Amino acid sequence: MKNLPQKVRSKKLSSRVDLTAMVSVSFMLIIFFMVIGELRKPKVMDLSLPDYNAYTCGWRGGCHMGIDNRVITIILDDNNKIITYSGLFGYSEYLPKTIEFGKNGIRKELEKRRKNIIEYSASVGKPKNGPIVIIKPSKKSNFKNLVDILDEMAITKIDTYAIVNDFTPEEEKLLASK
Repeated sequence: MKNLPQKVRSKKLSSRVDLTAMVSVSFMLIIFFMVIGELRKPKVMDLSLPDYNAYTCGWRGGCHMGIDNRVITIILDDNNKIITYSGLFGYSEYLPKTIEFGKNGIRKELEKRRKNIIEYSASVGKPKNGPIVIIKPSKKSNFKNLVDILDEMAITKIDTYAIVNDFTPEEEKLLASK
């Protein structure tokens, strides 16, 4: 018999695919979308204030010591000046006054008002009701003043505060006159 040429069999190559890079990319995409989803959530502090009709003002125009006297409004003006008042502007017994920054200025005023509010709240059976501070930076104020007033909130241990940039017509007139 003749020598027949033998069939040449090819070697079968391994069909394994290395998925290490694909797994790494998948985990990076998952982390990316988790971070983006978390950053997309709005970071806002809710401030619950009563409606203007909820104020209990008598026929003589004087308001009772209630939520209206827990609200302290701080308007940041130019030249490191602060205008502050309590309650509703024009309806409160406390007239707006101009105060400076520092321990003898706004800090002393906030500590005094906080003490009065907490004492009153404790006397009516609500010892956890503290002051509610509304911070209104004017267009003339600077960022340093806003940071300083936020530091004062931490120093005086006022937990409930909000930064608002809308002014009532009365407040705009007050800023224009100062």
